[in-house]
Amino acid sequence: MTTTIIGYPRIGEHRELKFATQKYFKHQITAQELQEKAQALRQQHWETIQAAGIDQIPTGDFSFFDNTLDVANLLNIVPKRYLDLNLSPLDTYFAQARGYQGDAGDVKALAMKKWFNTNYHYLVPEFDRDTHIQVTDWQLFEQYQEAKALGIAARPTLIGPYTLLKLSRFIDVAPDDFVADLITAYSTIIQRLHAAGAEWIQLDEPALVYDQTDADLALFERLYTPILAQKNAAKILVQTYFGDLTDSFERISELPFDGFGLDFVEGYANLDLLKKHGFPAHATLFAGIVNGKNIWRTHYADALATIKQLSAITDKLVLSTSTSLLHVPYTLRNETHLKPEEKQYLAFAEEKLNELHELDAIFHTGADHEAYQANVALFSKPRYEENKALNAKIAALTPEDYKRTPDRKTRLAIQAKEFNLPLLPTTTIGSFPQTAEVRRNRAKFRRHEITEAEYTAFNHQEEVDWIRFQEKIGLDVLVHGEFERNDMVEYFGENFGGFRFTDNGWVQSYGTRGVKPPIIWGDVVRTKPITVAETVFAQSQTDHLVKGMLTGPVTIYNWSFPREDLSQKTSVEQIALALEDEVLDLEKHGIKIIQIDEPALRENLPLRKKDWYPKYLDWAVPAFRLVASKVKPETQIHTHMCYSQFGDIIKAIDNLDADVISFEAARSDFSLLDILKATHFQTHVGPGVYDIHSPRIPSKDEIVHIIHEILKRLPADHVWINPDCGLKTRDVPETKASLINMVAAAKQVRKELTHENQPVL
Repeated sequence: MTTTIIGYPRIGEHRELKFATQKYFKHQITAQELQEKAQALRQQHWETIQAAGIDQIPTGDFSFFDNTLDVANLLNIVPKRYLDLNLSPLDTYFAQARGYQGDAGDVKALAMKKWFNTNYHYLVPEFDRDTHIQVTDWQLFEQYQEAKALGIAARPTLIGPYTLLKLSRFIDVAPDDFVADLITAYSTIIQRLHAAGAEWIQLDEPALVYDQTDADLALFERLYTPILAQKNAAKILVQTYFGDLTDSFERISELPFDGFGLDFVEGYANLDLLKKHGFPAHATLFAGIVNGKNIWRTHYADALATIKQLSAITDKLVLSTSTSLLHVPYTLRNETHLKPEEKQYLAFAEEKLNELHELDAIFHTGADHEAYQANVALFSKPRYEENKALNAKIAALTPEDYKRTPDRKTRLAIQAKEFNLPLLPTTTIGSFPQTAEVRRNRAKFRRHEITEAEYTAFNHQEEVDWIRFQEKIGLDVLVHGEFERNDMVEYFGENFGGFRFTDNGWVQSYGTRGVKPPIIWGDVVRTKPITVAETVFAQSQTDHLVKGMLTGPVTIYNWSFPREDLSQKTSVEQIALALEDEVLDLEKHGIKIIQIDEPALRENLPLRKKDWYPKYLDWAVPAFRLVASKVKPETQIHTHMCYSQFGDIIKAIDNLDADVISFEAARSDFSLLDILKATHFQTHVGPGVYDIHSPRIPSKDEIVHIIHEILKRLPADHVWINPDCGLKTRDVPETKASLINMVAAAKQVRKELTHENQPVL
């Protein structure tokens, strides 16, 4: 038995890649300096993995922004509008990821979507009639040679052709148009890597864990039959994760892959599949035993039980992680505020390497192994004390606790009379730029260098300045800016009971964006008001409506590291009850619009449709309703979602019974709006009119055009105008310029509509 991992975090133990890349964007370092920093990080990662005793070390998992974008550039799948900028290969790559606005031209970024059921985002490759697939020298080959030069027998990894086609966008072309060229390209890549010395090559095909049709599997076979026929002596590992291969394993196991990577953590059915169908005698099983998405220690007794069953099926077994370790922080070594008795329950990426090594050793030496005995002792003692009163409250909930009255149509009429907002009301999603000064103020307070009064005074001045700006440009519904918040989830976790927090538990969300998910440690309760003081202060500074801003229960759960000893439903209900108290407190203090963001509602939807009900939507949607069910009819409830494909659960979204929903639209086409129209969506909507994940500033005319496209599909009295998402990651000048153009565009279209509706005299 040997050990491996699917992939490793890449932003750096102290976010070195993030900071170097941001310096490059600001022209503070050269491309060569950025490449040198990246190479040093890769070497550090490989040496860490090797020192932990891991036998097979992946390469190609590193990326400056996203691995899906990497494979698109490797295969020359770069839309012509980016090539026409005539930038360097690296800058062309970043233009696709972030957009570009400068001397060379003005282009938007590629669409961005959630990566399966995670909080990681991938860039959507775009195929069109100009796409000419050919293998370039983008990163993959160079990274393998770097590892080889260090004496590391590496396994190159890249996203496979099937998943590439399944996740891409096709404009006036079809996936079938590119099958032959992809076969040629992947065969060339395999031959080049093998000629360079690679024994194993990993092709990631996570799209197989979605529901598969006969046509899907026929496409997979059409791609891989010739690729495998041309691989010669190279060994090909087809790697899957995030689920099981219920409807595909029987067919794909007949293909001559040398290795199959299966997830035995989220892939609950994979073990039964192997027992039923067997495993190819010639192939190696790469078994995902250690959870790559959560931070709790592996329960060795359970893991070893699975390993023993697998070893009875095949003697060619490699222990691996269930997913790439991209989804967990680097190491516990840098955590100074977690207590030792708490840290013993946790395993970040570096500790998971050790777990794999220990499981391998325990399997061979038996239960007397010291590490096994320590693990058994750890799991034999309680980690926290149960809150019996809270769980009794949850048990006593009735259907009426999840129902808001009166109906939405009646409420919206009441709210329209109460607020008297103009047609196409304008607002933002919630946050304003977290400048260096804002972050410095928070850091000083955390280090006790300033008093709470000084900390609050600074934030209040920021709020006043931005309130005045919002009033000046003519926004209709204002926000306080969230200057007191480090993160939309971590901030709430810090103010609830039942959470634990890390100092350096950063996880990549997209590109240079990292999040620091809190840990749901025990039962969750609200111990004090959280957002009331800041929201009430902001409302006191203006006659405009100011929104209260909360993160919803499903998102707080999904963007935290959840418990493994409690059902998702119960854990989310605990958070919902805590948020309900906050909502009612805001309403009591005169806040008339309250936004409860649920950007992660779609994210944790089971990948197979048969599991949507009742395993998820039957409790996730009611949990949102529980938060706001008791507010008055004249209190307007907003929600927000972003970068998720939720067209297929649009009825569930409407059933949230919010009054208004805002969502990402600027990076994607208008297909979701067509779905809203076709399904007679009742919730009023704010489709994002510009992309906040790009530094480019949209013009007024560009936004006017987008609003017109929205109004072709939705009635004007159902539409709000807002950006795609919160603005905390943007610079102040670009934020102000973009919002000025957005409000001007809304006013222009509003004027056009008023003129069109004037009676003819």
